[in-house]
Amino acid sequence: MKILLIGSGGREHALAWSISGSALTESLVMAPGSDAMAALGRCAEVAADDLDGLLALAEAERPDLVVVGPEAPLVAGLVDRLEAAGIPAFGPSAAAAQLEGSKAFAREACARFGIHQPGFTVCTDIGSARAAIAATGGACVIKADGLAAGKGVVVADTVAEAEGAATEMLDGRFGDAGATLLVEERITGPEASLFALVDGADVLFMGSAQDHKRVFDGDKGPNTGGMGAVSPSPRLTDALQQQVMDEIVRPLAHGMADEGTPYRGILYVGLMLTEDGPQVIEFNCRLGDPEAQVILPRLRSDLVAAMLATIEGTLGHVSLRWDDRSAVTVVMAAEGYPGAYEKGTVISGTKAAEASDDVMLFHAGTKIDETGTVTAHGGRVLAVTGLGNDAGKARATAYAAVDNIDWPGGFCRRDIAAG
Repeated sequence: MKILLIGSGGREHALAWSISGSALTESLVMAPGSDAMAALGRCAEVAADDLDGLLALAEAERPDLVVVGPEAPLVAGLVDRLEAAGIPAFGPSAAAAQLEGSKAFAREACARFGIHQPGFTVCTDIGSARAAIAATGGACVIKADGLAAGKGVVVADTVAEAEGAATEMLDGRFGDAGATLLVEERITGPEASLFALVDGADVLFMGSAQDHKRVFDGDKGPNTGGMGAVSPSPRLTDALQQQVMDEIVRPLAHGMADEGTPYRGILYVGLMLTEDGPQVIEFNCRLGDPEAQVILPRLRSDLVAAMLATIEGTLGHVSLRWDDRSAVTVVMAAEGYPGAYEKGTVISGTKAAEASDDVMLFHAGTKIDETGTVTAHGGRVLAVTGLGNDAGKARATAYAAVDNIDWPGGFCRRDIAAG
């Protein structure tokens, strides 16, 4: 099969690594891909948000399958356009991808399907937002409705803080994404992420992970796209995992199918494990980053075969095999991230870092020149994944690899998977 993969980040590098290892893959084209991904296939210089360009590329290449990595082209309807052109694509339709594209849509869907979640109010003006905030006493969560690159969420402690966040969003801080916002009840408990394949009718568990969002050790500092992860999630017991599949994933899949918007693709369920049971924090319509880098190395089944079964509606006949070992991913970021950071700093030691069979190095923001010199060109730049018989051993493997990397312009948290 010829496969076209859309995207260029660390998640897409992990997907390219997994797809290229499939017995079904004869050739892999990546748009736009990256210098590191080029070792696994051929890169085409078409941006992941250029839907017209991507459709033209797909029509020229005629791949047997298109895999869409990032959320923006999914929400914008790339899968719909590819399927209309007769090109099979893995990922939800634009209608189904509203689960990520609109937090209000996701909350209202959960309410209709009886799925446990925090209380919420959808607001389109500051007056309704102030009333909703007042009803919570100020301890609430303010969320921009649309895609805001992971930055459109404020956990407020006071009325003033909540109203300030709501005002900023409605005044255009996140553009159209903040024209509608949600005021949500604050719930407490540890977080976890569960991933499932959904073919419109059937669902199949596809791993769990625990992400570390804050930039500094001890969960200090601002939120980021993710500074590391561990899989499986130490907090999702087998019983909780089954509960989430039975009480969240299946009702959602069946409800959306009944309403004429069947979901097909990977469903990412962000959870809070409260005293009253698992509740949905958010849905995403694709693999996470760095969750992809910690889940895919544990997958022993053929990813491409599972994707095809999802498209064809035959997930009920599929099972997935997993490495019994744990995986830990440590993200290395440029100094200053998530604020301003310098580009072009040199990174050495990457080959030494991934010399072990139990280490994988996924590039999220690097360039590699003709001499093999690696330089940083992003905020989160590398994801170093280690495997081990338990989370502690996987953590030790990952940090041993990190310590082989010489990058004066970078940093990482030293406490990923420590708790």
